[in-house]
Order: sequence, then structure tokens, then C-alpha cells
Amino acid sequence: MARQEQIYTIPVNDAFNQTERCPICELRRKQEENLVEFYLGPSLMEADHRLQTNEKGFCSNHLTMLYNSQINRLGLGLMLHTHLEDVTGDLERTLAKATPHKSAGIFGRKSDWKESLTSAAAELRKRVDSCVICERLEATLARYLDVIFWEYTQDEAFRKKFREGQGFCLEHTADLMEGASKHLNQREAEGFLNDLAVLQNGKFKEITGDVEWFTLKFDYRNQNEPWKNSKDALPRAIRRLEGDSDLK
Repeated sequence: MARQEQIYTIPVNDAFNQTERCPICELRRKQEENLVEFYLGPSLMEADHRLQTNEKGFCSNHLTMLYNSQINRLGLGLMLHTHLEDVTGDLERTLAKATPHKSAGIFGRKSDWKESLTSAAAELRKRVDSCVICERLEATLARYLDVIFWEYTQDEAFRKKFREGQGFCLEHTADLMEGASKHLNQREAEGFLNDLAVLQNGKFKEITGDVEWFTLKFDYRNQNEPWKNSKDALPRAIRRLEGDSDLK
């Protein structure tokens, strides 16, 4: 295993050792925190990174994280200023292209102005959907998935950890299923998917039962019964369905 791959195994094993979140959600959460710190740190003054943030910007979720971190409000302001200058120039050009010309009639020819407007809106939407943190996050998580499959096939201790672990949210269950077709041969995939099915079926049945008991506790006939494992069933169910969440 290459040295770079060995470095990647450390956060993967840390994520599988914790018991509160889907391990891949945990990897994503930690990497998001690192990237927020990175973009509010010394990278602010590096020309290549500023070019990227000017051009690609951030999605609403990551802009909120950058602001809420309160690490470097001045730095965030400087970054947003040059990004806004870049966006403003693009917006002016895009709206100019989209505006019908009087020389072709009030709105121009019907087919032409509609096509021009749709094309301009698509350009603007592409900019809205762009996020430098999302791009880097996606690349890093793909690398983590590579490591998960490598460790699963090479390390019995990791296989045991996988089988006895916290389990995964729905989104990352789908990622693992897709990844099995990419990284594993048929025999390996059969064993992996069997382990995944046993783990996930058990975890989802467990949380279903906990949520049911949570609702039944509101029946006066059960008011003196113990809560069992249901007091935090709702946030756990949401995380199981939708992934990482800051729900309390």
C-alpha cells in the first residue's frame, strides 16, 4: 500500500471507531471542518486559491459554515469582495445576453429570444451550483471510499469492525453499493453486500422499533414504562435516513 493510502487509513479507521454517526458522514464532517479552516486561513492570501474562490465560490451550506465559524471575518469579507466582483461582471454580461433586442422587434423572434434566455439562465445556474469546498470534498470522499474497500478486502480486523459497526445512512449505503461494483470482484462483492445487508437491516429494524416505542410512550397506559432506548430516537432516525445532522 502506498504511503499516501496509508495516511488515508487513519481518518477512515477513526471514523469506524466512533459510534455516534454513519462513518462516512463522520469523514465528511471532519473534512468539511478542515476545508472551512483552510479557506479562512493562510490560503486566503495565495493567488491560486483566490482565483478558485473568485471563480467557483461556495454553496449556501458552506457559505453558512464559513460565516458561522467566526474564525476570520475579515478574511471572509476580503474573499467575498473579490468573488462578488467576479460574479457581478459575469451577471452583467449574462443579463445583457439574455435581454431581447428591440432591433428584432419588441422581443425579437420568438424562437431566438427564448433560446437565448434559457441559455443565459443555464449559465447563471451553473455558477449558483458551483462550490470549491463541495468539489474538494467530493474528491476526498471518493478517496476514502477507495480505502474502505481496500481495507475490507485486505484486513480481517477492519472487516470485523465493519460488521459490528454503527452502520450507514441511506445515501452512503447507496455509495457503498455502487462502490462494490467498481472496487470488488464478484466473489468479494457477494461477501461485502451480505455483510452490508445484515448490518443495515439490523440497524434500520432497531431504529424503527425505538421510534415506535417513543410514540407509544405518549399513551397514558405506558407512562410508567421505561423509555428503553427511545429518548433520542427521533434525531437518530433522521440521521439514519438523511445522514449527518446537527440536531440535538
